[in-house]
This record gives sequence, structure tokens and C-alpha cells, in this order.
Amino acid sequence: MTFWLPVSGEPDHQYDGVWRVTFPRVKALDDALVNRITAAYAHRMAATIRDVARAAGVSPATVSYYLNDTKPLTAETGRRIEKAMADLQFRRNPVARALASRRSRIIALAYPFGVGHESYSARQFIVGAARAAAALDYNLVVWPVEDDGLELAKLAEQGLVDGVLLMDVRDDDPRVDALAKIGVPAALIGRTGDAVTLPYVDIDFDASVRLAADHLLDLGHRRIVLVNGDPDQGNLHGYGPYYRTEGAYRNLMGEWGLEPAVMLCGQTVVAGRAAAGRLLADFPDATAVIVMNELPAPGLTAELIHRGRSVPADISVMSLYSTVNVAAMSTPNLTTVTTPGTELGALGVEALLKHLGGFPVPPVLVTGRLVIGASTGPRADAA
Repeated sequence: MTFWLPVSGEPDHQYDGVWRVTFPRVKALDDALVNRITAAYAHRMAATIRDVARAAGVSPATVSYYLNDTKPLTAETGRRIEKAMADLQFRRNPVARALASRRSRIIALAYPFGVGHESYSARQFIVGAARAAAALDYNLVVWPVEDDGLELAKLAEQGLVDGVLLMDVRDDDPRVDALAKIGVPAALIGRTGDAVTLPYVDIDFDASVRLAADHLLDLGHRRIVLVNGDPDQGNLHGYGPYYRTEGAYRNLMGEWGLEPAVMLCGQTVVAGRAAAGRLLADFPDATAVIVMNELPAPGLTAELIHRGRSVPADISVMSLYSTVNVAAMSTPNLTTVTTPGTELGALGVEALLKHLGGFPVPPVLVTGRLVIGASTGPRADAA
């Protein structure tokens, strides 16, 4: 190896593993100085699998098996290889690993950000999924693509990811067929129709609505209105959370012998304010309201107060599928049944990876927590 010491000019560069410079004035180095420079630059020379094998006392093939997870090794061998990689600052080559294992170890979370999909709780799903993927030695990318399946298919067919986790699933979701046609494995956070063919995790809507309704019923309320999501806002026809929530609500009202009352609302604070006026006009006898979306609930509460109603003395407001932080944005802070987003994000990743491994994946339903705030109280004439 030949070294040249710069006397003036630009910083040095590495070509073909040899550090060289091109300067108008250079001088040759003696052997002692070469050795010192070699030691100084050693940490900048990339370690190879052979270097790791030599340091760990194993063959290069064994290191390759370990890196690509293609052959079982003893725990002691794995520890020696890990120590050698750390000592040599060896960096795994993800491309080589993908070629050897035919896996990129990257999965995608497809969430259709846009009109009708505004949600603070979406962050919880993403964080839960990312943490679970990292714990299982996978990387997670988020694809904010439209939910018609076209853009998703273009991305997925490039072979960059091992599988796709779909969020905000509709009853007849075109993304499911789009991925099936190109042979990309998928799992769902949510559900399609009755004949669900893919692994899924979801909110237990029956149990969550029961938590909300039982709290209000225990406070003496008997005229409870459900403010549900409007499928015309954001093209959400067949959106599972909407019709499953309404179905659970109507069943509960039937159990209690109460008349159901449902009105629709978009997923914005402004839509919640507009809904408050319709609520007072259409259901003047209502003493409690369950708001299905997290953003309209603070808007509806603010508008009720603006119109002279006391919350909860005149009417109680329950937020459904929200987060504690969003509920605290309202005055008074809202009673809510939370969205189990972090848990569902993690469970969704686990379901997808089990599916990739060829294992059976039973469906999982998760219920949120009832967090009592200051927006619900006893019915006025029952206090």
C-alpha cells in the first residue's frame, strides 16, 4: 500500500481501498510514518465478513448464516460473532441480506392521510407498529397513499417491502384485491366484510360502545344520541368503524328498551360545531350524546356551551375512540373511551409477520379504556 502525505490542496480521498491524494507538492513517507498513518486510518477501512470470522474464530460461512438467519447457530457462537462485529464496527449490508434471505426486512404501513382520515390517534398506531417492528428486527415505512389501491399496488410491486399492513379498512376495500393480484402479503388493522380472508386486529366495537353507554346509563340517562361518522365525508362508504359502532349502539338501546337516535357528522372540529346545532334542533330532549370521532367532540362541546347549554349539567358528552390528550383539549375535559392504537399497531405488525412465516393468525379484538373526565354527569332530573 502506498501513502502520500498532502502538503497543500484538498482533503484526501479513498480509491479502491487505498488512501491517495493528488497535490502539486508531495513527499514519500518512511515506513514508521506509514505504520502510524495505517493505524490512524484503520478504523475508517470497512470491516468484512472475513474480518469478523477471524475475530470470532469461526468460518466466513458461519458469519453469513448468522447475518442472514439462514441456519441455526448456538447462542455462544452468536455472542462471539456479535462481539466481533461490535469490536470491528462491522455494519450489516441490508442489500446483501435481502438477496440472501429473499427478504428486505421492511414492512409498510398504508394509511390514507387525507379528507375524512384526520386523526390524532393515528400517531399511536404508527408508534406501536414501529416499536413492534424494531423489536422483531424489521423496519417500518409509512405509505400515506390513497385508498383506491392503485398507488399502493405501484409501490408494493417494486418488491421493496415484505408485506403491507393496511389501516382504515373499508367493508369492500380495493387495496386488499390490489395486493392479492400482485402477490404481496398483507394484514389488516380493521376488517373487511364478513368473509375476511386476511389476518386482522381491530377495536372491539361492541365492548367499547357498551363501556360508553353503560357509563351514561348508570348516570340515569335514557335519551342518548349517537353522533356517528358521515361516510359521505371522505368517501368512507363501508368504513367498518362507522357501521359497527352504530350496530353496537342500536343493539344496546334495544337491550334497554330505549329508542335509538343517530345523526351523522364529519371528522372535523368545525363539523362538530355544526352538529351541535342540529342536535339541539332535532333531539331537544337528549340528555347525553356519544360522539364517535375524536375531533368533532370538542367542537360539539364548545358549541353547546356557546348556545347556553351547560356540560354536563344540561347534557353529557362522551367521546368515543379518542385519546386522553385530545379529550383534555376540551373545556370541560371529555370523558372518553380511548382508542387502543399503540396496542393495535403492535398486534398488527405481529399478525403480518406471523402471516409471512406461514403461521395461522387468529383475529384479535381490543377494547379501549373508559377515562372519566368532567363532561359527563347525572341526568338533571335524576340528580
